[in-house]
Amino acid sequence: AMGPKDFTIHEARLPEDKPLILEFIMGLQRFEHAIDANRRIDASVAEEYWAVLAERVAQQNGRIFIAEDGAQTPLGWAVTYESEDELFVVSEQRKIGDIVELFVVEAARGRGIGKALIAACEVWGRERRLKVMTIGALNGNFGAFAMYERTGYRPYVTILKKPLA
Repeated sequence: AMGPKDFTIHEARLPEDKPLILEFIMGLQRFEHAIDANRRIDASVAEEYWAVLAERVAQQNGRIFIAEDGAQTPLGWAVTYESEDELFVVSEQRKIGDIVELFVVEAARGRGIGKALIAACEVWGRERRLKVMTIGALNGNFGAFAMYERTGYRPYVTILKKPLA
């Protein structure tokens, strides 16, 4: 059995890490597509989404973290950046750290990698002197919800959806 720290986390090295980032994006798209069919799984979605995500990370003081094992096999990633909450939120809590991506490859789940990636994002948030971090999940993603709650996150806003015939 592998020990609890059989992985490390580092900031993404670009452009070298872009191919595995595209794989992580597609991995989450496929995983979430099984929960909600509105998730794109076409060939160009990863490149299109990465272009937008990379720009937001650059403009909003963000970070990209990659988890890998001792053989440098990529295991997962997290992306966080600063966002502004709504104007009705008190000013000192309006700037938030938003964990916008979190994905661990299926074979590596249950080893604490997701928790460690979240912790890396939280270290970044404290360094930025942010008071609040947020993370989102699809309602049917029960494993993610449970793990986020174990790391101290609580439901905040629920968006309800209705298809119009």
